[in-house]
Amino acid sequence: MSTVEQSSGNSGRILILAAGLSGAAGVALSAAAAHLGGAFVGTAASFLLMHAPVFLATGLLGTNRILRIGSLVLLVGLLLFCGDLLARDFLGSRLFPLSAPIGGTLLIAGWLVIAASALGRARS
Repeated sequence: MSTVEQSSGNSGRILILAAGLSGAAGVALSAAAAHLGGAFVGTAASFLLMHAPVFLATGLLGTNRILRIGSLVLLVGLLLFCGDLLARDFLGSRLFPLSAPIGGTLLIAGWLVIAASALGRARS
């Protein structure tokens, strides 16, 4: 197996794992928001649920290197954004200053990288 194939397989596995965990956390947090409330829990749940299919699709079908990179940027942004929102509700403090804005910016950047991936040739 070449280094490119191995790298592709590892990022694909990470993205599929992220899809399952994002989906499960999104459903659990949706239930928590419905029963317990919390200003930010519902928002975090929505973001997790809307990104889970993206991670699954790119993990299974992401043959384009730029597409995989964009998806990994999305993942980091999602962790920072949702992590900060959940820390505010459950811990009463932020992850660190500007963690939600940084995460949101990474989410926007990740989507733009995914869009840019359509402009290049499909490569491993």
